[in-house]
Amino acid sequence: MSPNDAPDRFNEEKSAFTVRGAELPDLDTGVTAIRDVVRTLPLRPGVYRMIDARGNVLYVGKAKALKNRVTNYTQVMRLPRRLQRMVSQTRSMEIVTTTNEAEALLVEAQLIKRYRPPYNVLLRDDKSFPFILLRHDHEFPRIQKHRGARKIAGRYFGPYAGAGEVNRTLNALQKLFLLRSCTDSFFRNRARPCLLYQIKRCSAPCVGRIDETAYAELVDDAEAFLDGKSSAVQAKLAGQMNKAAEDLDYELAAVYRDRLRALTFVQNSGEVAQGVEDADIFALAAQGGAMCIHAFFLRGGQHNGSHSLFPVHVQDVSEDEAFSAFLAQFYEDVPPPKLILLDRHLEEESWLTEALSVKAGHKVRIEVPQRGGRTKLIEMARRNAAEALQRRQAESTGQAKLLNGLAELFGLDGPPDRIEIYDNSHIQGAHALGAMVVAGPEGFRKNAYRKFNIKNPETRTDDDFAMMREVFHRRFAHAQEDDPDREKGEWPDLVLVDGGKGQLSAVRAILEELGVEDVPLVGVAKGPHHGREGREVFHLPDGRELTLPVNDPLLFYIQRLRDEAHRFVIGAHRGKRSRAITTSTLDDVPGIGPSRKKALLLHFGTASVVKDARLEDLQRVPGISSAVAQTIYDYFHPGG
Repeated sequence: MSPNDAPDRFNEEKSAFTVRGAELPDLDTGVTAIRDVVRTLPLRPGVYRMIDARGNVLYVGKAKALKNRVTNYTQVMRLPRRLQRMVSQTRSMEIVTTTNEAEALLVEAQLIKRYRPPYNVLLRDDKSFPFILLRHDHEFPRIQKHRGARKIAGRYFGPYAGAGEVNRTLNALQKLFLLRSCTDSFFRNRARPCLLYQIKRCSAPCVGRIDETAYAELVDDAEAFLDGKSSAVQAKLAGQMNKAAEDLDYELAAVYRDRLRALTFVQNSGEVAQGVEDADIFALAAQGGAMCIHAFFLRGGQHNGSHSLFPVHVQDVSEDEAFSAFLAQFYEDVPPPKLILLDRHLEEESWLTEALSVKAGHKVRIEVPQRGGRTKLIEMARRNAAEALQRRQAESTGQAKLLNGLAELFGLDGPPDRIEIYDNSHIQGAHALGAMVVAGPEGFRKNAYRKFNIKNPETRTDDDFAMMREVFHRRFAHAQEDDPDREKGEWPDLVLVDGGKGQLSAVRAILEELGVEDVPLVGVAKGPHHGREGREVFHLPDGRELTLPVNDPLLFYIQRLRDEAHRFVIGAHRGKRSRAITTSTLDDVPGIGPSRKKALLLHFGTASVVKDARLEDLQRVPGISSAVAQTIYDYFHPGG
């Protein structure tokens, strides 16, 4: 039966659905919207998006045949409860056709990353994996840690599981190859070698202690080492050490000896790949509606660390579907290696193989080892996945007790799913900003943190109450505009304010002005013994003041929430202050870029002297034309 001829069947299904007491509002409207799209769909591969009444993307899916796949959503009795809710919210769809299934998979991963739909399995994106970057944009290449988009010219080695693995590798590389790690501006302005040269961690190309040819040889050795050719590098160093000893240059021989020791240490500490050069190893564990995927990264025969990841929105989703979605999203940001080892075969394995090969620009193989040394790697990943999931669930149980305790202490309707904590920072009114951190059952949600630069000219930046009023007005006015029906889960179940009665009153007044009266507020003050941990007083809007015993786990939890807000706002404030220090009044002058700014500062010394300079003095600066000098003079002397 075609979807166009199915209204009676749909009514029968909806009737049965209602009898069981599970009717969803607007289910028939959602199915009708989907059926209208189905009429025009081709039997071709592609990607579809489910859209709600406000234009938000609910779900992104791919299909080998769009018409057949989307038709399934009109057969509501066959859908899991999660997708039934999605259908009830759907009001329109957007379709993208592709040439094949692999292209559909890549497009799907891109759209999921962009829209973060609430009904897709999601790989949380608050974790970006670091790389080692050997830059190629300088005659003396720099080696450094790198996160984010790979836009800088050079070679990227990784990923590494965390900053610790990268830092240890960079430390070894500095000992081994003496490559510079300083910025270009630092490099240009050196008159004598820095400390890294003194402790034999850099060859000091900045002051000519090594020429470009010899430095390029070090770069080649470093690339060979990171490519897994450590044996060749070891043989070369041994040969250089022996030659220096034969020439009676024992000081140089000692340098090569120390580099050989560093190389041996790295080889012994990281080589656990059992014959596998470049590969990623994944294993999945599932229990109680939660999943963990543990990943090992092997590059150049070296172990680059491991990491446990916990995809979300996996309830009512098969392990196969969750694993496939995870891999597609994971390699949206990470370049795929030539070999991927999994602990199971996947239904979409051929799609993934083709799509990742296209993305990588080389053939990618997905294998499930059955025998040999590679099975040990899989077993290690399986064990780590299971243990990480058990730890996570144990922590969640303890977290659930704390959230239930918060609900009881502050009289909430239930354990809070989203807690927002606010704090301000400034120095005598300068560089003022507010900050919000967010916590929930899974811990801190760092991708939801927000900074608020104090922008309103009427807000006194030395007045904490005024700053808090501006922060809350902006936060909740935006929430009312963006999510008035509170469907996105971004409204707080509890708000903690760092401060006492004054801050709480200021916040309460702003929320009442906005018509927000159902958000629980609590002020966290340090109490009569200011500065002593454990004496916090909790202020409630009705005037009550609560305290907890100094050894109460709930008190420790609230302190941890407040301290995280304090850490975040202080870090943001320091960053803002540092940026302000490096800026200059010359930055705002039209036509003044870095080169002219540098010429002016070299000629006059400071920006204040430039500001007071006469027109004829400005015209004498090398690189400053008469027209530019007039522009500068007019900017600082608008009255003529």
